[in-house]
Amino acid sequence: MRTTPKNILVAPLNWGLGHATRCIPIIRALEAEGFRPILASDGAALEMLKKEFPHLKSIELPSYEITYAKNGRNFKWKMIAGLPKMVTAILNEKRTVNQWISEHQLDGIISDNRLGVRSKKIPSVFITHQLNVLTGNTSKLTSEMHQFIIKKFHECWVPDFEKKPNLTGKLGHLKKTNLKIKYIGPLSRIRKLNIPQKYDLMVILSGPEPQRTMLEEKIKTELMQFNGKVVFISGIIEAEQLSTIKDNVKYYNFMNSEQLEKTFNESKLVLCRSGYTTIMDLAQLGKKAFFIPTPGQYEQEYLAKKLKERGIVPFAKQNKFKMENLWEAEVYSGFSVIENTIDWHLLFRLFDGE
Repeated sequence: MRTTPKNILVAPLNWGLGHATRCIPIIRALEAEGFRPILASDGAALEMLKKEFPHLKSIELPSYEITYAKNGRNFKWKMIAGLPKMVTAILNEKRTVNQWISEHQLDGIISDNRLGVRSKKIPSVFITHQLNVLTGNTSKLTSEMHQFIIKKFHECWVPDFEKKPNLTGKLGHLKKTNLKIKYIGPLSRIRKLNIPQKYDLMVILSGPEPQRTMLEEKIKTELMQFNGKVVFISGIIEAEQLSTIKDNVKYYNFMNSEQLEKTFNESKLVLCRSGYTTIMDLAQLGKKAFFIPTPGQYEQEYLAKKLKERGIVPFAKQNKFKMENLWEAEVYSGFSVIENTIDWHLLFRLFDGE
């Protein structure tokens, strides 16, 4: 344990809550290893981390202002139209971070998909499960652009296994590369607990608007046909946690990590997006699930199809989903519990100049 804690900036992208939540075990490990994490993000991601770690310093980064199209077919073009704003935010955050190095006495950076949060002056790590960025017929271009930026970091940590079986498939694996990649294994903030089942169905939502709200409204309507006991987490980070009960459904606006861990373990089946952070949580618990990928998001569609083909989890398109689809999960295996022990001491040697 070092006598003088080194300051490590941890900066997840504010695109849903997945990037922020998978940084939670990293932040916990940094503290356990004697480092002093400083939290940096914007919007809901930053608010969530502040609730999880109220004792840590938190600072705000420029927003990428990411929004989804209402029609999934327009997703890529909506993203392309938003590129100028995103590029401006990336340049702004790069300037901001270089100022912070002296202002906050930073000794290292861990960026989860924030492209401008890096510096040549101090060790900078990029976390991603997407070495290949799928965008349909432009996948080759977007992947090469992403890899070009990753190359500017000192290391790239991929939260998956290097060899098969793995969770990311072609997203997180390249045939040839000169990137400094370290496969650290899946990351999850929750543990498997031996507690009684309380809910027949857990619904957990996340992701940028307007698709999050569109899915919430659809599922609420469909739940009128469901007879079992349901817990519904909307994924809206607000100042106070709110809960209401309507018929057989208990609604929450959000849950902290401890509450989510308990609720995941208490639930028989999970209905959710096929975001990679959620997949890592489900694999940690060995859960059965049903996926509804975000319309037009190639990454989530790829992961949902891949896991269905392997007989693990079924999925439905958002506009086709009906509550009776959930019965399909009975004939799928669900996830097997994944064992992954990360040597954090070895991983963090980068920040000690080793």
